[in-house]
Amino acid sequence: MSRDSGTGAPESDFIKRYHKHDVGENQCSSSLVKHIKAPLPIVWSLVRRFDQPQSYKPFVSRCTMKGDLKIGTVREISVKSGLPATTSHERLELLDDEEHIFSMRIVGGDHRLKNYSSVVTAHPEVVDGRPGTMVIESFVVDVPEGNTRDETCYFVEALIKCNLKSLADVSQRLALQSSTESIDMV
Repeated sequence: MSRDSGTGAPESDFIKRYHKHDVGENQCSSSLVKHIKAPLPIVWSLVRRFDQPQSYKPFVSRCTMKGDLKIGTVREISVKSGLPATTSHERLELLDDEEHIFSMRIVGGDHRLKNYSSVVTAHPEVVDGRPGTMVIESFVVDVPEGNTRDETCYFVEALIKCNLKSLADVSQRLALQSSTESIDMV
């Protein structure tokens, strides 16, 4: 099962181009879109930080990573209480600073998100007459035994929506600080 959450023409084109997942019989997949009132460089500076997801992901309390930031690097995430997990081990699959594409795969941890893979892309756009960013996050994951596809997608989408809202809040706050600092310098 694959779903697209609230997508229009530009979003659909980007999803077709960058968010292709091979969805198996017992898996679900979805794509979510968030329009952020902050310029692409600010948003991307947060998304690309594989070593610091806690800078905008509210359910991450700590991240440890061994080695350099490169494809194949694994990070261990400590999850805040309230979720049905305490740790997640995640591998960086793709980090493209020119095309603004980030991809990761969960490779372990004490949770039920098996064979989870996600892609995040960031695209410049104009929001309310100002530079903004459209962020698209898509995923594919196994449906755990005892759950339905809809339940699994709903749970993962809820986490991603929370992360995207937080990404927007943090990015917009940084953009406001940046514009205020520019005015102060004049």
